[in-house]
Amino acid sequence: MGTIALIKRFLPYFKRHRATVVFDLFCAALTTVCELVLPLMVRFITDSAMNDPAKLTVGIVLIIGGAYLLLRVIDTAANYYMAAVGHIMGTRIETDMRRDLFDHLQRLQFSYYDETKVGTLMSRITNDLFDVTEFAHHCPEEFFIAGIKITVSFAILSTMNLWLTLIVFAIVPVMILVCNPFRRRMKEGFRKSREVIGEINSQVEDSLLGIRVVKSFANEDMEREKFKKGNHSFLDIKKKIYHAMAGFSSTTRLFDGLMYITVVVAGALFMIGGYINAADLIAYLLYVTTLLTSVRRIIEFTEQFYRGMTGIERFCEIIDTPVTITDKEGAVALSDVKGEVVFDRVTFRYDEGGQDILSDLSLTAKAGQRIALVGPSGGGKTTLCGLIPRFYEVCGGKITIDGIDVRDVTLDSLRQNIGVVQQDVYLFSGSVRENIAYGLPNATDEQIKEAAKLAGAHEFIEALPEGYDTYVGERGVKLSGGQKQRISIARVFLKNPPILILDEATSALDNESEYIVQQSLDRLAKGRTTFIVAHRLTTVKNADMIAVLTDDGIAEQGTHTQLIEAGGLYAQMYGMYTIE
Repeated sequence: MGTIALIKRFLPYFKRHRATVVFDLFCAALTTVCELVLPLMVRFITDSAMNDPAKLTVGIVLIIGGAYLLLRVIDTAANYYMAAVGHIMGTRIETDMRRDLFDHLQRLQFSYYDETKVGTLMSRITNDLFDVTEFAHHCPEEFFIAGIKITVSFAILSTMNLWLTLIVFAIVPVMILVCNPFRRRMKEGFRKSREVIGEINSQVEDSLLGIRVVKSFANEDMEREKFKKGNHSFLDIKKKIYHAMAGFSSTTRLFDGLMYITVVVAGALFMIGGYINAADLIAYLLYVTTLLTSVRRIIEFTEQFYRGMTGIERFCEIIDTPVTITDKEGAVALSDVKGEVVFDRVTFRYDEGGQDILSDLSLTAKAGQRIALVGPSGGGKTTLCGLIPRFYEVCGGKITIDGIDVRDVTLDSLRQNIGVVQQDVYLFSGSVRENIAYGLPNATDEQIKEAAKLAGAHEFIEALPEGYDTYVGERGVKLSGGQKQRISIARVFLKNPPILILDEATSALDNESEYIVQQSLDRLAKGRTTFIVAHRLTTVKNADMIAVLTDDGIAEQGTHTQLIEAGGLYAQMYGMYTIE
């Protein structure tokens, strides 16, 4: 995106703080008064001393000094406001952007996270927005101050000698033209550096979250090499950035000297010709100093400016990612759910134009039934279940709950009525109590304990060092697989949904843990419409209906007894996993 387009996208965040911005710019204007008035004071004193010494009395000098001190006091107060409230405003803008970014990430569909690294997203929501604070604060200030100084300096200098002023200011566009290639390299460099640091964050996250796997394979050296590669890529990009910055800074210093020597030489020639006096030339040099100081501040700000612009650009890339699964207009809340779920000629594919994962599939689960989904890996069992709460959107056909298309109800009410227990249990960093209460945020201690008892988790929780207040560690690393699974089941008990999805909920457990967890799942499934995805066929013998999914759809369906008697694919699979 171009710089102007990015600024337009950023302006709405400024509008929320327009009063602070306006007063901040007013203070910025006040801070320029001292610099603009001082050369005039020096000019007056010099001119009076040279042409009319009697005019320069002690009283006049003291008045000038007192006026300048007063201006300095005003300058100090204005500068304090800019440094404190101005920076706070920048932080507020950064906070607003981070809030909007996080909110958008919460609304994005599963397919987005299937393709995007979490470490990269972490970089964008944290590091990329850090520089926005300085950008948001300094960008209006620096350009506003520079605009005032350049405009006022031009006006005052023109009254002293118009031709000398035009000569000096003619150098500025040449300087901008020469510096422009360096500016473009800096912007591109900052954009690439953000991409690389996002990749580094992602790689570090992978390595540290998988540290047990790394150590078990003694692959620390391989991880170091991967990190070294990314780290050196970042170094190479930073080198290019600093070469561009050095070229930018050095070029502007060259033009600084050029402007100074132009004023000295041309001013001296004009003074010899009688077109300017000594007092005006001294004032001229002071104003040129003020002008060059403004240019230098903008140059120094250029790095921060492009860091901020890069952060805004990467912010916009995520904000502009469309949310494809949303509430349709007129969607109603799903309520009083009985639990009948019907797949009516459902077709699904992950990518537009890609291969169908499910094609023209029909399946009916009556209220309170247990439906087991079995079959070879890749047959679409988990995908089928993910379509019910609209984690993914059907590409054809429809899914109804109690006769209502799931696309006609609000997402929040739909997902409130569906509970999911997965193989890969995710526990949040916090206490056992907090993780169970995630199923019902306002639950009482009694409700939490009752849910834990129903899930068969109460006894082991009470035996933990701090009971329900025990810290579970990141992703629940301090608990066993069976314990984590029972806490996740307690979470769903607390939610108490009429529809349940059990996705390989016991496949990663040992026999003893599986037996305990299976008892908990049986209690949880009682009276609920339940979809069970399972590879261990012994766990689905008691299902009301078993559907065998293959790449070609539902190959066969029926009860365990019916399918065994039919001697088809299910019977063959059951024979492979069991010995009767």
